Amino acid sequence: MNKIAIYPGTFDPMTNGHMDIVKRSLKIVDKLIISVANNLNKIPLLSIEERKSIIKNDIIENNIEIINIEIKTVNGLLTDFAKMNNATCIIRGLRAVSDFEYEFQMTGMNYQLNPDIETIFLMSSDKNSFISSNLVKEVHKLGGDVSKFVSSNTIKILNHKNSSL
Repeated sequence: MNKIAIYPGTFDPMTNGHMDIVKRSLKIVDKLIISVANNLNKIPLLSIEERKSIIKNDIIENNIEIINIEIKTVNGLLTDFAKMNNATCIIRGLRAVSDFEYEFQMTGMNYQLNPDIETIFLMSSDKNSFISSNLVKEVHKLGGDVSKFVSSNTIKILNHKNSSL
């Protein structure tokens, strides 16, 4: 039986921290579905298609075999999406204790919606524990160097987005 996991997020944009979780997830699952979502509580800078393109390019740039990865858009409940894709687990990255409170609530709700789907938490590596998409966007918009936090492809897209604002 193949172990299929969902790695959900807005990925607005994908960061090196996200990519670290992708790499580490592939060590424990046979197939990873990166599900790109629109969070109703956030206004994204990048479109779903731009985010999916960044993810695909970042995977290639990191020499990760894309054969074990799918990049899909998720609409609706994550547990329904997981069930439709025969996934048995959800991968979540944790950076700090503050992430845990939110993730703990989400895990409890997801379990109530579908107790057959487990949630696996992966702690961020030390070098990525402070990186967030929101901080990357803010630092870049203010002219700061974000090249340590995102791919060169992402920087090109952020440059284009910010020049048109």
